[in-house]
Amino acid sequence: MSHIWPYLPARAVNITSLVEFDRLASDALSSLHPRGFSWRVHRVDLRERDSVLRSLDLSEAIFIDCQYSQHGRELVQATGGLCMSSGEELPFTTGERSLYTPEELYEGIRAQGYEQVPDAKIYAYSQQHTAPAALNPEDAMARTLHDHHVGQALISEVYEGVFKDSPLIGVMGGHAMRRGSREYAQTVELGQLITRAGYGVATGGGPGAMEAANAGAWLAGYEQKDLNLALEMLAEQPDAIHQRTGWARTALAVKDRFPSSQQSLGVPTWFYGHEPPNLFATKIAKFFANSIREAILLEQSNGGLIVLPGSAGTVQEIFQDACENYYATGARVVPMVLFGREYWTRTLPVWPPLQALAADRVMGEKIALVDTAAEAMEFISSMSTLRRRTRW
Repeated sequence: MSHIWPYLPARAVNITSLVEFDRLASDALSSLHPRGFSWRVHRVDLRERDSVLRSLDLSEAIFIDCQYSQHGRELVQATGGLCMSSGEELPFTTGERSLYTPEELYEGIRAQGYEQVPDAKIYAYSQQHTAPAALNPEDAMARTLHDHHVGQALISEVYEGVFKDSPLIGVMGGHAMRRGSREYAQTVELGQLITRAGYGVATGGGPGAMEAANAGAWLAGYEQKDLNLALEMLAEQPDAIHQRTGWARTALAVKDRFPSSQQSLGVPTWFYGHEPPNLFATKIAKFFANSIREAILLEQSNGGLIVLPGSAGTVQEIFQDACENYYATGARVVPMVLFGREYWTRTLPVWPPLQALAADRVMGEKIALVDTAAEAMEFISSMSTLRRRTRW
């Protein structure tokens, strides 16, 4: 009988010998984009492979208990790879707990690299224990208990904690949106408008569009001149995948310069662990199981959904939520706004099939296609009855 392990990325490749590494590296180097897609390199002696490490994009790769030349580790890290040791103790708790905070996941980041913070150690552990030979009931139970308690903590925050009087608007979008871009600034504005209107911002908790929306919530109380300075500071370190340490420290510098009491939610996953969680989400529900994470994020976005340009994962979220709205009735149908007419009608023409699904359904009046943050919030606000919280 075959077993599908829910925490193993679809393209993850476990490499346990130098022969395997050389073969895959040769294939990667002969391709148009020399990239180590989700490589998990376990205990391989790479001391004679500096030229290969220097030539590959290793932003999705983890090297666990490997050996390097004097500069080998630096070469891996220069392209975004993680060099970790496996350790024996669980780097996460399995009992009742509150949601994570950025301070908890990034403990020590001011003085040491990202590879040493708890978030990276948990990610490395999760990947060290994905190969079939490494699976055991205790490990599976530990992850399941962890995700259960994080889920319970999230429900508590939504209905009894900081978000109980602020319906959550989910902001969905891709991780590739770069700091310093016009799109990033627009998304920060969107996060500000959502927060100022009395809603809570909820995102997938990662970099790019997700970070921008959470940053907008953090900066909701500041004027435009302060916002411009914050955006300039962030743009100095735009790359979350290849320069995780500098990217994180720049966010901390912005938070230090512009303190805030505003709250927002991030719901990331170690399934996409090469994408670090952003530091502007003040409450973080981070899961091992991506399927649980996606479902609970959409379910708790009961004030509405605003979808920014993205790729496959974002399209999946659109139709996952559309399916719920298609069969729901009355107040259970939440508004959905697609942000970017050109993108959603031409680049990725999702809008036509969404309209076709919504025709003659309750959801038909609760979808919109817009080009500005102001238009998005105007439409959401017009659905003011949805501000009354409904338990799904």
